[in-house]
Amino acid sequence: MIIEEADVARLPYLQCIVKETLRMHPPVPLLIRKVDQDVEACGYFIPRDSRVLVHIWPIGRDPAIWEDPLAFKPERFWGSKMDVRGRDFELIPFGAGRRICPGLPLASRTLSVMLGSLLNSFDWKAEGNIVPEDLDVEEKFGITLARSRPLLAVPIPL
Repeated sequence: MIIEEADVARLPYLQCIVKETLRMHPPVPLLIRKVDQDVEACGYFIPRDSRVLVHIWPIGRDPAIWEDPLAFKPERFWGSKMDVRGRDFELIPFGAGRRICPGLPLASRTLSVMLGSLLNSFDWKAEGNIVPEDLDVEEKFGITLARSRPLLAVPIPL
């Protein structure tokens, strides 16, 4: 069965998986913002027109915000109203405010549909029959996040 966009609302655990993936692996680890007015934040004075880098990668791994932050637990979003649309600053993989990513509406509509379709249509194994515990999940930083060693997943038709 092919997953349609209308089906996503009836697949809440799939939505939790997408949120948890974006929490741990945001597409862009650094957001650049320009301050419109003088601001004091956490005891620091930030003058107007300053450029501020918001490092969202460690926000998704902060133990003060997330319980067991290095574990992949989609159920942490079960029953939660937290969303990736820029209103919950603990989870801002697409940014927030006026400078939020213009691709957010497209990503919101397609991520769950694509992931659901792939999971529903195939079984998956890592190339070389690597067991999940032995996968290298280290990332290398740049303008976007990438894996240090690419994951090669082999689809097995159902």
